[in-house]
Amino acid sequence: MEYRKLPKGEEQISVIGFGGGIDGAGEKEALETVTAALDAGINFFDLAISNAVSFDYYREAWGSRRKDLYLQMHFGADFSTGKYGWATTDRSAAKRGVEWLMKKLDTDYIDFGFIHCVDEPADLDKVVKGGTLEHIKDLQRQGIVKHIGLSTHNPAIADLALDMGILDMLMFSINPAYDYRQGGEYARGDGGERAALYQRCVKEQVGISVMKPFGGGQLVDEKLSPFGKALTTTQCIQYALDKPGVLTVLPSYRSMADLRQVLAYLDATAEERDYSVLGQFAPAEAEGRCVYCSHCHPCPVGLDIALINKYYDLARVGDALAKDHYNHLEKHAGDCIACGHCDSRCPFHVEQSKRMEEIKGYFGF
Repeated sequence: MEYRKLPKGEEQISVIGFGGGIDGAGEKEALETVTAALDAGINFFDLAISNAVSFDYYREAWGSRRKDLYLQMHFGADFSTGKYGWATTDRSAAKRGVEWLMKKLDTDYIDFGFIHCVDEPADLDKVVKGGTLEHIKDLQRQGIVKHIGLSTHNPAIADLALDMGILDMLMFSINPAYDYRQGGEYARGDGGERAALYQRCVKEQVGISVMKPFGGGQLVDEKLSPFGKALTTTQCIQYALDKPGVLTVLPSYRSMADLRQVLAYLDATAEERDYSVLGQFAPAEAEGRCVYCSHCHPCPVGLDIALINKYYDLARVGDALAKDHYNHLEKHAGDCIACGHCDSRCPFHVEQSKRMEEIKGYFGF
């Protein structure tokens, strides 16, 4: 397993997490699947799930391992009927729901206390004025909640929460369909807005956990894919993990087979992780924008072109660490010999040789 550190904390979070519950399998397979996930090094669980029966499986499978896990608990997710109900912004209901869940899971603390699924400004306003946010802050002051987060599909809402300075983690929907506005109601914001959000999270040291990495399964099914072609789960995972700020990807699992398919990412080759095929069918707004896919590699003179681009984009939005990271690269934009090798290979038609000149001018070398 690979791990990434939470910017505002010491937590080392597995790049593959566990989301969506495990209610598609029977009890025996569910317990075996959760146990296999733990044994594989998965240590991050999102608890906005489809069916409350998964909580029973989690509690039994976790056992004494709870102390080694990080849980996202959502203030506003309603499981009072045994199944997931739509989010509530009412403080009392949110409080009751989380207290019920903590008792169900036999835990006395919450690693990540999340404002749940806010996609409209009016709902965020209700969370603030209605006291739900203050309740989470109270729990944080008591040491019960370790970090505060927010889940949303809307980059504008994420920006409002970032303006408040309360977040250590953002749960956001990242996949090519949403980034290129091919994902229906959840594809909020254009590609530029979404990219700017990822960069802002890095600048402000807010980690991102990724929901819907496969677009609800559509991206890995040729018949359902909005692009008319299927990607693999490995390509989707790599796409999300390449976005600035992302710490972990949270697929859902119906069975052991699903878990094995996702874990195959860890042993996948560079070719299997390569998602540059997107350049063949992504929309016009993707043209000319580096997505750090590394398809232009290897550079004849050894530049890490994808990383140079990423540090440049982050530095321009004010991330001071990005400049330091750039400085410590073995090769810099100024080492580019403008041979055109990368230009000819870029599936998104980025003129990388010209961009290297631009980056050299920005950093000075």
